[in-house]
Amino acid sequence: MKLLTATSRTQGDRDNDFTFCVEGELVMVSGFVCEADRLDPDGGCGCGRAFAGLNSGKATTTALVSDLDFTPEDAAEAVRSALLRSKMFDADDIPGITEELLELADGYPVGTVVEHRLGEIRARV
Repeated sequence: MKLLTATSRTQGDRDNDFTFCVEGELVMVSGFVCEADRLDPDGGCGCGRAFAGLNSGKATTTALVSDLDFTPEDAAEAVRSALLRSKMFDADDIPGITEELLELADGYPVGTVVEHRLGEIRARV
């Protein structure tokens, strides 16, 4: 199953790239965008361009489309576990977030590095 994982590949292509995640951990689009980044993904915070690591809870600006030995149920459990740890979401949010997680990588070939820009996921070139 294709999912997004944290990667340091292409880090530095943008001068405001950052990676604090564990290389290879599952990532999702951060659910919150602060006032500083709401209109500009290059705002000072970084939340408008970051992926959130499901295990570390840290952020990165690059993700890799990876083919993992996961089932949809495995992905749902990863989301559930991350959200329970973060205490930022309600359990009712798990199905929607899991669905988004499963769809993020779907349109890209395995090995593609992607970035997030205010809700838009696109391949880095």
